[in-house]
Amino acid sequence: MRVAIIGCGLVGKKRAQALAGCTLAVCCDVAPERAQALASSVPGAEAGSDWREVVARNDVDAVVVATSHDALAPIASAAAGAGKHVLLEKPGARSVAELQPIAAAAARTGVVVRVGCNHRYHRAFQKARELVDSGVLGEMMFVRGRYGHGGRPGYEKEWRADPGRSGGGELIDQGIHLIDLARWFLGDFVGVQGHIATYFWEIPVEDNGFLLLTTATGQAAFLHATWTEWKNMFSFEIYGRLGKLEISGLGGSYGVERLAYYAMLPEMGPPETTVWDYPMADNSWEVEFEEFLRDIRLGRTAEPGLAEAEAALRVIEKVYGEARQWAPGAARSAVPGD
Repeated sequence: MRVAIIGCGLVGKKRAQALAGCTLAVCCDVAPERAQALASSVPGAEAGSDWREVVARNDVDAVVVATSHDALAPIASAAAGAGKHVLLEKPGARSVAELQPIAAAAARTGVVVRVGCNHRYHRAFQKARELVDSGVLGEMMFVRGRYGHGGRPGYEKEWRADPGRSGGGELIDQGIHLIDLARWFLGDFVGVQGHIATYFWEIPVEDNGFLLLTTATGQAAFLHATWTEWKNMFSFEIYGRLGKLEISGLGGSYGVERLAYYAMLPEMGPPETTVWDYPMADNSWEVEFEEFLRDIRLGRTAEPGLAEAEAALRVIEKVYGEARQWAPGAARSAVPGD
């Protein structure tokens, strides 16, 4: 497999280091110096600045799209239309409507399109999935997730603060990871309530998003994504009738990745506790790429793929739509349903 990476920022660099044995053929970025810097770090890789030329190349088998949100869908649909398998970074597009041309192109050419939600492949989440599937938690009840960082000087000038390029603020940025993880454990959400607000950053998108999501059987997910978390943090808790799982940290500034399993005892009271720590380097990017290669080899539908991206974006669009309804022309504060 010969891979092209389009978008050579932080995520593009991580993807280049986690190609699971594939060959990095081309690095492409609208900033030629970034493409050249990444290409020069990999023997044999070429640099380019025109993504249209890259997706049309006969010597490219798969394309990783790691750009700002406004460019994700056009590049992915062109790549899929050219017969290239696509690993498309989350959120996949700025809207559900932008996903449709990608799906149509992939259906026409028969290629695989996987949406990059690497959090599923962190060691703690892989172990959590194993425990949930084993039934030790019993019937699922609810999940609670929090994810945030505090930005950096000049954050209000970056592309994420531009609604035209980003499609929204923190809810579509980090919040989509929380939505994807909650759906992974609970299933589809039929009830969506949310609140978005801009508390700190002087930007036209939200810096905080709060969600209460419910399934058809009443299971709930309470999620909070924030750009005003002054100490980077990640926490995800999964509650069953017989116990609880708690994932904390993602490594680096988020702290050591950890999974705690609290098993409820017959007499209740303090639970029996088992803890797994994962202080080693994050390998989620490579594990996810290996799954992408497995999708291609087996001819299977990727999960998460376009269907999962659409489900998450529908949640976000509902919250954004109600925010516009109740606070016309302002993203600074909105409470749907007031």
